Amino acid sequence: MGAPPQVIRALDDRFDVTLRELMELSRIPSVSASGFDPKQVERSADAVALLLEEVGCEGVEVLRLGDAHPYVLAKCPARGPDAQGAPTVLIYAHHDVQPPGRADHWVTPAFEPTLRDDGRLYGRGVVDDKAGLMLHVAAVRAWIEAAGGPPLNVTLIVEGEEETGSAHLLDFLREHRERLDADVLVLSDTANLATGVPSITTSLRGIVQIDLTVTALDHPIHSGMWGGPVPDAASALSRILGQLFDASGAPAVLGLEDDVPVIDASERARLAALPFDAEVFRRDAGMRDGVELRGAEDGSVYERLWLRPSLSVVALEAMPLAEATNQLVAEARARVSVRLAPGQDANRVAACVVRQLEQAPPAGVRVRAEVTAAVPGWKRGSETEVLGAAQRALSAGFGCDAVLIGCGATIPFVGPFSDAMGGIPELLLGLEDPPCNAHGENESLDLDDFRKAAHSSAHLLAELKTTLAEKR
Repeated sequence: MGAPPQVIRALDDRFDVTLRELMELSRIPSVSASGFDPKQVERSADAVALLLEEVGCEGVEVLRLGDAHPYVLAKCPARGPDAQGAPTVLIYAHHDVQPPGRADHWVTPAFEPTLRDDGRLYGRGVVDDKAGLMLHVAAVRAWIEAAGGPPLNVTLIVEGEEETGSAHLLDFLREHRERLDADVLVLSDTANLATGVPSITTSLRGIVQIDLTVTALDHPIHSGMWGGPVPDAASALSRILGQLFDASGAPAVLGLEDDVPVIDASERARLAALPFDAEVFRRDAGMRDGVELRGAEDGSVYERLWLRPSLSVVALEAMPLAEATNQLVAEARARVSVRLAPGQDANRVAACVVRQLEQAPPAGVRVRAEVTAAVPGWKRGSETEVLGAAQRALSAGFGCDAVLIGCGATIPFVGPFSDAMGGIPELLLGLEDPPCNAHGENESLDLDDFRKAAHSSAHLLAELKTTLAEKR
């Protein structure tokens, strides 16, 4: 069914205003990481609350929980003849952003959102996740202006600490559980398969993170006077890390894949049907000429990216080059990151990796492996009616079929969020695309996709109203 034409017209008539509001919101450096001014996150929450009030939402509040960055909560009741007893959709987004990174790598300043001739808006937070909020704001406003209100009840929760791990989110959900009661959850913070390809994320990988410390000496010593008989920590660390991989670069941790769920023929066929261009994939990843994709003979890229575990060394510390002298390094550290297939036991995998890191240390050096994160993946249930509503809405908004995809990253709170809401079905939708460089310098948003996603949100409210009403 979708949204009536007058709602889409109202959205388009206001699209320039929506874009301007997104740019104004993105000028606020709402970095939630420690070391940055928390007043800017407060300022961002206040700006979001004011915007939602101006749109026509009711009961808008900036809420705080202990020392957490602020949340914004707002409601927009259903209007129309079926408003009494209408179902409710809970929409989640976040208003905090990543640190800007290296200022000299930005073409234009991070917090001065800039439109460029390539049809993209550049700036920190423009796609992750302030556009994720604004596309729903645009849809709700269009429904209010064209029809007096949305066809079902809308509750919006806008978090202020997603980029630092959402440490207080579950406590917040428990404290405000009754106010957040809903029939379906829409999380607006994921990606599309490609620019112009509307996508619903149906699985997420988990993560295990291990910090490894190798100690060989109680202080650095002269490499000429002592090198040869005396081992050093950096060389030992390199040997230990090398044992995590086979000759092709694939993980070689004993037991790592023992509990990877079997991928059936229908799922493999669905992955094979998705468009894939190896050269575009390499370009979007920034792979240098001559660098090869790993494991190309062992399953499709999407299978390895979304449904299989991977292992990477994401940090190394020994002696900075600028400070190095000819010394044997006393202590060296590394961070090992494992992405888990959905369905794997995070604690079991962590134990496998720790066991391999600590066994038979070279030259008897001291090895300490500390598990700093162990989060399972997620895979959506079989609520086909709600999924179908989202597919119809996205297809109507983008003018092409929506696809179901996985995500190689981890969003730790997705499963617990749904559980805290009584196990309601969840829909993971978003606006990131391969070129957007979220979390990196020159983060950007495709404006055509932004408009289409706002159209999709307007259609989604109508589709969910019909689907959820039929389920009752």
